[in-house]
Formats: sequence, structure tokens, C-alpha cells
Amino acid sequence: MEKMTGVALVTGANRGIGFEVCRQLGQRGLRVLVSARDIAEGARATATLREEGLDVGFEPLDVTSEESIHQLTDRLARQELRLAALVNNAGVALDGFNAEVAERTLAVNFFGALNLTERLLPLMADHGRIVMVSSGLGVLEGLAPALRQRIDPPASKEAVCDFVRSFVEDVRAGQHEARGWPSSAYRVSKLGLNALTRVLADELRPRSLLVNAVTPGWVKTRMGGERASRGVQEGADTLTWAATLPPGGPTGGFFRDRQAIAW
Repeated sequence: MEKMTGVALVTGANRGIGFEVCRQLGQRGLRVLVSARDIAEGARATATLREEGLDVGFEPLDVTSEESIHQLTDRLARQELRLAALVNNAGVALDGFNAEVAERTLAVNFFGALNLTERLLPLMADHGRIVMVSSGLGVLEGLAPALRQRIDPPASKEAVCDFVRSFVEDVRAGQHEARGWPSSAYRVSKLGLNALTRVLADELRPRSLLVNAVTPGWVKTRMGGERASRGVQEGADTLTWAATLPPGGPTGGFFRDRQAIAW
């Protein structure tokens, strides 16, 4: 295994796929910042990885809080850290379906990733990698044509934000089915995340930053459940691969098992 240098930050890293990505990145030689909203769980995860001989630190982070994101970026800037990789893994799949569920889901899965990425861009090293943890549910196939035209291809970050916000508004107004939306806030959040990946990849090409989305598949985690077909090591593999791509590697792609797949 080729060893690497640099610092990687992984969100939602106290358990499951995020925790395993931290382990795999640490095994590649990177210093890894474990970030999580739950301080006690994050500290325990960090201690476990340190016991394995890995170079890890813990950073409290709630991706839905502007103050928390600001505090994180301020701490990293004071340390003059440059990130070789950012893995936006934090995500939720909430029970039920209504406007509140839609808003909360998008706050974590979409806007959390967007806001954190934008705040950390000044701290990204040249040839850095940004990884969006997506889902096979985020593909465009089966989306109502009128909705698909709005994000395929995505015109801008603002257009993608308007797209996901209009979903919440239509759910709140009881019009989402009539407008062709799926009754799944999780799916819409991943559709938005995939579209955002494509916009950021184009925007950041001049800096040689690689931005890709990855679906880990159906993984045995608290979210995926015990019936899932994949273990966390398999689910984390392509995320680790995307976070350690060489300079000049692919950008703006959607990957599963290290292979590009259709949006």
C-alpha cells in the first residue's frame, strides 16, 4: 500500500462508514481528523483509532450549525492546516415523511455538505480531493422530466439550492406528488448532492481540486441495517480511493466500486 502525507477531514466519523474511512485513510499514512456532532462518541472513536497506531485527532462538528462550521474552520486556520482530503460523510435517513423531515434531511445531507465545503475551500491544499458520500438513489433515472431538466446539467450552485428548496416548499404545500417529486427526502438530498458535485468540479478545476460523488452501496451500519449486503470495509473502499486520487485523477464523477456509473 502506497503511503501518503497530508491531513484528511471526515464528517460523521464516529461510527459506521465514516469511522472505517478514517481507519483506511490513516492506514494510508494520512493524519485524519475525526469529526462528529456527539463529542463523547467522537472521542471514543478517536481513541480506538489511536490504539491501532493511527495518527488521528478529533474535531467537534455539527454540519447543520453555521457557528460550529465557523469554529472548526477557525481552529484549523489557526493551526495553519491544509487539507489534502475532505470526505462529506455526515448524513441522515429519517423516519416518516413531511415538510419537517424534508427540511431536516436536506439540512444535513445537502446544505451541511455545501456549507462546510465552501468554508473549507481556502484551507484545501493544491490537488486536494473532495468526496461527497451519495447513494444509488441519487441517480436521475426515473425522475420526472420537468424536474430533471432543472438539474441535468446543473446550471449553478444557486440553481441546485433552489431545486432542493422547492422540494421542501412543495411538500409543505401538499403539492410534491403533483409536481413529480418522489416521496423521499433522502433521495432528493442525494440528487441535489450529485448535482452539486458536478458544479463544484467545474468550478474548482482551475485549482486542480478533484470533486467526486461515491455511492458505498447498501452497507451494514446503523442506517443500513443488518440485512445490508456489504460490510463497512467494502463500503468505505471507494470513498478512500476517491479521497486519495493522484493529481490529474477524475473529477465530477459518480462512482461505485471504483468505477464510474451513470448519474
